[in-house]
Amino acid sequence: MRPIPLQCCLAIFAVLGAAAPAQADTVLDNANGYTLDSRNALLRFTSLAFDDKGRILAVGSAAQTRAKAPKARHIDLLGKTVLPGLIDAHGHVFGLGEMLTQLDLAGSATLADALKAAADYARANPSHLWLRGRGWNQEIWKLGRFPTAAELDGAVADRPIWLERVDGHAGWANTRALQLAGITRDTPDPAGGKIVRDADGNASGVLVDAAQELVAKVLPKQSEAQARVVLDRALKQIAQMGLTGVHDAGINASQDALYRDYADHGKLSARVYAMIGDVGADFDQLSARGPLKTYANDLYALRAVKLYADGALGSRGAALIAPYSDEPASHGLLFRQNADIYAMMDKAMRRGYQVNVHAIGDAGNRQILDGYQQLIPRYQGAALRHRIEHAQVVAPSDIARFKTIGIVPSMQPTHATSDMNMAEQRVGPQRIKGAYAWRTFLKQGSRIACGSDFPVESSNPFFGIHAAVTRQDAAGRPAAGWYANEAMTLKEALRCFTLDAAWAGHQEKFTGSLEKGKWADFIVVDQDLFTMPAAELHKVGVLQTWVGGRQVFSKE
Repeated sequence: MRPIPLQCCLAIFAVLGAAAPAQADTVLDNANGYTLDSRNALLRFTSLAFDDKGRILAVGSAAQTRAKAPKARHIDLLGKTVLPGLIDAHGHVFGLGEMLTQLDLAGSATLADALKAAADYARANPSHLWLRGRGWNQEIWKLGRFPTAAELDGAVADRPIWLERVDGHAGWANTRALQLAGITRDTPDPAGGKIVRDADGNASGVLVDAAQELVAKVLPKQSEAQARVVLDRALKQIAQMGLTGVHDAGINASQDALYRDYADHGKLSARVYAMIGDVGADFDQLSARGPLKTYANDLYALRAVKLYADGALGSRGAALIAPYSDEPASHGLLFRQNADIYAMMDKAMRRGYQVNVHAIGDAGNRQILDGYQQLIPRYQGAALRHRIEHAQVVAPSDIARFKTIGIVPSMQPTHATSDMNMAEQRVGPQRIKGAYAWRTFLKQGSRIACGSDFPVESSNPFFGIHAAVTRQDAAGRPAAGWYANEAMTLKEALRCFTLDAAWAGHQEKFTGSLEKGKWADFIVVDQDLFTMPAAELHKVGVLQTWVGGRQVFSKE
């Protein structure tokens, strides 16, 4: 059969639609293909064959694939690079979709920029009863403090406005929003949270961690129609970024129902490995039948729980063993006492769920490691591959415990290059040696599951691969890399976004690499990662994204 050129393939799918079904066995010809295998070998291939159900028949040379699929349609990739579909092991899908429908402050370089953007957004959305946004970062603004409600009133005073910090661990409200939330001088700090106050003790406008719930409880409830718009926006961007899988770090019962509905109706364009947020009422409802290990041809799973130990470093909510180097009066915030968080972990483990706990500071990481050490033997739970999400600042003596206890470090490479403007200020020159310590974890044999924490960071996985390899930001700073001794090799970075991310979600048997019998989850990109300069890895562009043999994105 005469091969279909790549350009024709793109045009065909533009007509058929992004989720056009595979119609027969398919062979990709003239590929510049790379994949890892279960033995950690980097394999090259020029041809890939998959059947009409989306399962891989053969990977290798044209002769090998032709023998397995003699009557297949052929697509000529004209030498383009093919990689296994990338997997983000820690993202927030609905949060990404919400950010795409709200005010995005991620690009604001100054407080003045953010205030102007807020005022412009308010004028452009006169019907919104509440104004919502996300992405501000006072460290980038070089403000030396948090912004205030009074400053936000100067941009928007007639309606409540609520703007989450880039890390999602603090929010900025105007006076109207504070009033609607009932926050006064006499409102106490909630457990695990902080109301930032001025010199007179009045709420100044920023709420940290659990204090955000004071505003969250008065926000308008999202309708199902709005949730569908949010999910559609997120899935579209995920496909564009070359992500064929996402571990959604904390969902509720209504979001679970929406995922199942999308899977049932062919609208779920990425494999979603979901974590139930907390072990409250939603967990009780969703866990009634036990963990959902797979659903709809492995498109969806719900077999993990997401818990929180502490806050974030940028808002000084991460829990530290010793005080913050740049704020000696503060140790940050442990959200719960040991007995309480261990009881939550125990509840999830007892019902057979993987437990994934957010821990950023060294005190938060130690608390959770201690809990795992107690609980895993009780439930023979090592096989569940329990995780610490972020594992960001870890006491050097605790790093080895990840390996000995059997805990997966789920880490986000771009956090290092985003945080390098303040991380050492927060923890000082000694503790920073246990921070963002990828090489140290890899050297001891830990398997790192890489993600982005989108929308905290960009959902573009090539930003993460670039950061992992270079320890630099997109501008090439610092020239030698930030603590470059902790960098990954390119092969390690690819693995942590593919096979090891799949393994951390119990999915390595059917995705994460391009091998016979697995799903045909792959991407076509515009550059060869293994021949281009490492400094340009963040510039890689995605041409096509395929999930289970179906093309879900093409760059026309």
